[in-house]
Amino acid sequence: MANNDSEGVVTYEVRGSVAIVRLNRPEYRNAQNSKMTYALDAAFTAAVHDDAVKVIVLAGNGKHFSAGHDIGTPGRDIDESFERKAVIWWDHVGAAGVDSRFARESEVYLGMCRRWREIPKPMIAMVQGACIAGGLMLAWSCDFIVASDDAFFSDPVVHMGIPGVEYFAHPWVMNPRAAKEFLFTGDRFSAQRAHTLGMVNHVVPTAELESTVMAMAERISAMPRLGLALAKKAVNQSEDLQGLRAGMDSVFGLHHAAHSHNAEVGADSLAGMGVKSMRDAAATE
Repeated sequence: MANNDSEGVVTYEVRGSVAIVRLNRPEYRNAQNSKMTYALDAAFTAAVHDDAVKVIVLAGNGKHFSAGHDIGTPGRDIDESFERKAVIWWDHVGAAGVDSRFARESEVYLGMCRRWREIPKPMIAMVQGACIAGGLMLAWSCDFIVASDDAFFSDPVVHMGIPGVEYFAHPWVMNPRAAKEFLFTGDRFSAQRAHTLGMVNHVVPTAELESTVMAMAERISAMPRLGLALAKKAVNQSEDLQGLRAGMDSVFGLHHAAHSHNAEVGADSLAGMGVKSMRDAAATE
């Protein structure tokens, strides 16, 4: 039975022509479980269907945008079934090994982010604090990123022997050499460094983050809906012609090879690492 009990993990608000979708698990630094994924999808769908909404803002409640995938909170729901939206594939629950991991991650992570990248209305990620691993995927699915000056970005999953998160946009959102440094070191890139590399559009003081994003959203809202949708599709198609989609497909296979290797030679598919060990590893960077 599909679980659609996603109430509370995402909030939805419309202000004039702008829909504000907020990740709402601040006690867990907005770690992304499946409930949150499907709640985000429902909120984005509502915003697309509302003709009054011209722009969608994705934000996070609390001090942090998102610390990534949920790998250890009490709300981790990896063994629960949900109505599939992004890909046509069987349920991961009841399957084992790659059969399970590939089914779940194709849907909940890679498939959903690709689905959201194609939303025909402009999307702005409003990022403060941590934007780590799975949090990157949420921000990178958006068209713009506006960050507070306390924001930082990191993909530390090479600590697990994994070559990067499932939505592998790294060489396109920054340059390939920067992407290698980002992955090889696991270092946190500051908002200012991310801006220099082209991953972030604007960096502003924390107190001005929301007002800056809302002002940008209002300016964009004055443009014709179809023109915005076609311009977005034009840029996305150009990225795909440069290899983004095919690159993600190829790296997704490497990602699952790493999971399988970990499970074969170690404690589990995450190389025995959990929330604390990943946090400790990141804190040393």
